Amino acid sequence: MTITSQPQLSLDEFLQLPETKPASEFINGDIIQKLMPQGEHSVLQGKLCEVINQLTENQKIAYAFPELRCTFGGASIVPDVAVFRWERIPKTASGRIANRFEIHPDWTIEILSPEQKLKQVLSKLLLCSRNGTELGWLLNPEDDSVLGVFPGQRVELYEGTDKLPVLEGIELELTVEQVFTWLSFA
Repeated sequence: MTITSQPQLSLDEFLQLPETKPASEFINGDIIQKLMPQGEHSVLQGKLCEVINQLTENQKIAYAFPELRCTFGGASIVPDVAVFRWERIPKTASGRIANRFEIHPDWTIEILSPEQKLKQVLSKLLLCSRNGTELGWLLNPEDDSVLGVFPGQRVELYEGTDKLPVLEGIELELTVEQVFTWLSFA
């Protein structure tokens, strides 16, 4: 992540700037550009969206969005995966999905890249927790672990055969081990 040193902007001023690739986020008055996803990150992100949506979309329980800008709590972030309960997905008057999501995700998933600082990614999950997100995951492919972030900013470590927590109402059973086997293309 790159933090740009510019004069302090307001959130509204940040949102008027053109989008960058990879996306930039606005947290605590700083503009932080995300890193370009690499192989492990891309596989985990795609597979998580696929697995969650296979279980939740048809029954209209929830939907997992990759790289969706979410603006809330004075910040504008782009989680690797943002999961919203179906009834909270912003819609237009005609019932189509809205382009702007000005609410917190119900479940935020971040995947740590080799060059990322754990503190920056964890602080983003804690920001979500402070603003109503029910669950956060921080996947660390380097040591095959997942940090779970819960209401009240409680953090738990999951490894190996530990069953991962999911949003209530989603019938998904995954262990940490299962998630990281997705990275094996042998």
